[in-house]
Amino acid sequence: MATISDLSKGNYIRYNGEVVQVEELLHRTPGNLRAFYQVKMRNIRNGKVVENRFRPGDEVEQLRVETKEYQYLYADGDSLVCMDNDTFDQIYIDKTLLGDSVNYIKEGVTLLIVFENGTNPLTAEAPAHVVLEVTYTEPGIAGDTATRTLKAATIETGAEIRVPLFINSGEKIKVDTRTGEYIERVKA
Repeated sequence: MATISDLSKGNYIRYNGEVVQVEELLHRTPGNLRAFYQVKMRNIRNGKVVENRFRPGDEVEQLRVETKEYQYLYADGDSLVCMDNDTFDQIYIDKTLLGDSVNYIKEGVTLLIVFENGTNPLTAEAPAHVVLEVTYTEPGIAGDTATRTLKAATIETGAEIRVPLFINSGEKIKVDTRTGEYIERVKA
């Protein structure tokens, strides 16, 4: 067991039976009152943010986590099959660990997976940006780069995003995996 003063931003702890990640940790000493820690934590399973006050000597269960890089191979139902780049072991992780970014990743992308005790995956993180090909969109208008008007486009993963009018089918674009937004056109 660790005390609350041993924690820092990014640590994983078990709070009320749930696994949470510390997002913000402030030590407060208000006037002539006792000091306390104001901790903002995000629940790993549902994403809800919880705030709580702890006394400096309070004990918490700090989780030992390990972060490893895995290569995404293919989807299998509600799971993703990933391979360890060092040992070539394959694991199945739930698609919900990636959140909405699962719609913007394709085979061969490297994922960062956080494990508890080396076996239980807690979270998975896709790269911030990926390059994807536009498989279908309405024909573009040449020279229309002045306005910020957007149109619908389907990318190679099957997801639909909004792109500028000058983007055509078959072009490669850079997409933000966290928001699903178009960033820029990629020249071949």
